[in-house]
Amino acid sequence: MLRWSDLPGRRVGLYGLGVEGMASLRRCRALDIDPVLVDDSPSAATDLGVLETSAGGLPALAGCEVVIKSPGISRYGPVVSALRDAGVTVVGGLGLWLAGSDLSRVLVVTGTKGKSTTTSIAAHLLSAWGYRSLLAGNIGKPPYDPQVSEDYDYWVVEVSSYQATDLPVTPPVAAVTSLHPDHLPWHGGDPEIYYRDKLSALAQPGAEVTVANGDSALLRSHAELLGPRVRWVHAADDPDAAWMDALGLIGLHNRRNALIAAESLRAMGIAEASDVSSLGLGAAGFVGLPSRLREVGRRSGVAFVDDNLSTNVLPALAAVDAFPDRRVALIVGGQSRGIDYAPLAVGLRSRVAPLVLVTVPTNGPDIHAQVAAAGAGPSVSIVDTTSLEQAVTMAAGWAEPDGVVLLSPAAPSFDLFRDYRARGEAFVAAMLACGGTPAQ
Repeated sequence: MLRWSDLPGRRVGLYGLGVEGMASLRRCRALDIDPVLVDDSPSAATDLGVLETSAGGLPALAGCEVVIKSPGISRYGPVVSALRDAGVTVVGGLGLWLAGSDLSRVLVVTGTKGKSTTTSIAAHLLSAWGYRSLLAGNIGKPPYDPQVSEDYDYWVVEVSSYQATDLPVTPPVAAVTSLHPDHLPWHGGDPEIYYRDKLSALAQPGAEVTVANGDSALLRSHAELLGPRVRWVHAADDPDAAWMDALGLIGLHNRRNALIAAESLRAMGIAEASDVSSLGLGAAGFVGLPSRLREVGRRSGVAFVDDNLSTNVLPALAAVDAFPDRRVALIVGGQSRGIDYAPLAVGLRSRVAPLVLVTVPTNGPDIHAQVAAAGAGPSVSIVDTTSLEQAVTMAAGWAEPDGVVLLSPAAPSFDLFRDYRARGEAFVAAMLACGGTPAQ
């Protein structure tokens, strides 16, 4: 089990120079390591002497003892397979950090959806109670980056499925918020491989307690992958927990996320997490994350809600469930990722209030076809549009007088937008163009 402190004196390569790759480079330099730098598309970092993978980079990496790869590079891809066949140890920066950390002060949070909100709530509570806490990992800063101080009491680390496969250890307490097929191309196209990879963050050496979403049938059916002991948390637990009102979050799934955060902190032995008044004081001042079920504006009685970090069926259904009694125009579509959308139809069948599914490019027509074939029920209609702007205008008219225009696309943004932020900005611009006013 390698740690960062084990690397000086070894031949080290870095594969991928994104955010985490650059943090790994800074850590290497702080350790007086001069690594081989390789990227599939190195144009953004040519001044660093980065080799292109297909133009000499792979042989250079194969000559290393250890290669630290960026999380976005699949462990099942041909380059990583070739490196392992050559006897190279392939690791991740986060795994190197965890291997050398005091794990009793680290909380790992994973899950298909909900992990960012849960991680943010846990870190906010710790900070509000006076502890020095770092929001780290997939949502925050790489904890091993020399630009990040090491002077913390606790680290709350969001772990993606990409990062999970590189972790050699698990802290005594870890949490999982949900499970649903996602990122299948990275995980070899097999949902079961995705489940195994995602949940591997919870059951490495050191694992003791996993705080898990008890409302997830998929998690319960994969309970053997959740570590030695599981504490199941349900959205209906603790119905009088008024402290969560101060978080200002919408939806039962976010209520469960808050309960998972609090239970995780209790499992870590943090006294304030067991005190109702401390929880209430700690929750005050929490600011929800952008593009996660946030109202961004109104047009008369119609609310415009940005949930565009929804990239699969599970969060889209959770977002719809947050508005059980209102007309909802649900805008879906984006980059195709091989997701099965029949469960979206199944999840909408029990809906009573009217809902229109408004599809946008590029996989909108495919979502339409799959949902129509599966049958979404009598309360659901489907309309195709050719742009997000057209979708917002159409949805706003349909939602009158007091409904919701909900951008919860169940697909990534990278086909037409730079990232989710750009898609969110386009959503707000379209709202303003059709007469909406921004939220204060």
